[in-house]
Amino acid sequence: MRNVLIVDDDKEISGLITIYLENEGYRVLQAHDGEEALLTLKEHPDTVDLVILDVMMPKLNGIDTCRKIRETSPIPILMLSAKSEDMDKILGLMTGADDYMIKPFNPLELTTRVKTLLRRSTQYNPGLQQGESDRLRIDGLEINRSTHEVTASGTAIALTAREFDILYLLARQPGRIFSSEDIFQQVWKEKYYVSNNTVMVHISNLRDKLEKELGYKLIQTVWGVGYKIHA
Repeated sequence: MRNVLIVDDDKEISGLITIYLENEGYRVLQAHDGEEALLTLKEHPDTVDLVILDVMMPKLNGIDTCRKIRETSPIPILMLSAKSEDMDKILGLMTGADDYMIKPFNPLELTTRVKTLLRRSTQYNPGLQQGESDRLRIDGLEINRSTHEVTASGTAIALTAREFDILYLLARQPGRIFSSEDIFQQVWKEKYYVSNNTVMVHISNLRDKLEKELGYKLIQTVWGVGYKIHA
């Protein structure tokens, strides 16, 4: 049984999400502000598999809570917000969220996204060819597909599920240029829209984490075309 932590000060919304997730066989924990969420994660460090996190909350808002969680954990995070502007979406993703939904939302769609995030966090399978290894080594990095671990000279780099998927996609074919549309469709498995900044934000976060350990930018931008890891 997978465990989901719902963090929302609106108890009606928390209750609705709980009903749908429990009907799908998930065990649900609830917190009603950011501080309570962090305490719950501290008390259950190996129990919670995914966090559904509202942005607007008392005591500690969702953005700051997400930042705090990302300091120590790569756990999948799905953010909820009543705000729909692009900059709000970008801000949520830049704090380390894996996905973002606008209120009001369709509970069935939310349940589907939860399933997708949990599946990606435990088993990433981008169509391995026969004989291809689960481990990739490139420029001092070791990328382990089976465990979703990335290390640089033995030092672990904490990536979100989406960041790992993007890195693995690029590292499997060094030298190939992937457009934002390519990356979005292969990682998110959804239709890409021209105004979508999601890939750009995730690439930026991923670069920062890798550069901190490697000392240089592993992922290169080919302006007007896309992104690649040099061959």
